[in-house]
Amino acid sequence: MSKDYFPPMHSAEHILNQVMVRHFTGRRSYSNHIERKKSKCDYHFDRNLNAEEITFIEENVNEAIQQNLDVTEEFLTKDYDLSKFNLEKIPDDSGDTIRIIRIGNYDSCPCSGLHVMNTSEIGKFKIVSTSHEDGVLRIRFKLDRSEIEQNNYWSL
Repeated sequence: MSKDYFPPMHSAEHILNQVMVRHFTGRRSYSNHIERKKSKCDYHFDRNLNAEEITFIEENVNEAIQQNLDVTEEFLTKDYDLSKFNLEKIPDDSGDTIRIIRIGNYDSCPCSGLHVMNTSEIGKFKIVSTSHEDGVLRIRFKLDRSEIEQNNYWSL
């Protein structure tokens, strides 16, 4: 696992991507930057989001998080039917095995990053801001983990 993302934020990014796939773009982000305090995802999209859409995304991401879904990994060989996964970001020299991260039945995609074991470890998702320029929608988001840290569910 080469990426050293903050696991709760990285798992939230997967859920955000699934909301965007299902309701807006039909595709996952093509670029992202995941950090502990604030993260961003970039999507090819024709406009910025309005306030109602931002609320819709936050509600859907948080609904998935609140389902306390298990986050699991599965290793599939490249001869397995991988057609339902976007393999664009997988390096050609990655070998014969692809690691798939599954968030319950909500999301699954190839990934090399670190994740939580259950969505109950993520916290509350909040969009900080959005912008649109040159066909790129950028969503900046953060997590409120105060309740989790107060109850000591996750320690890093």
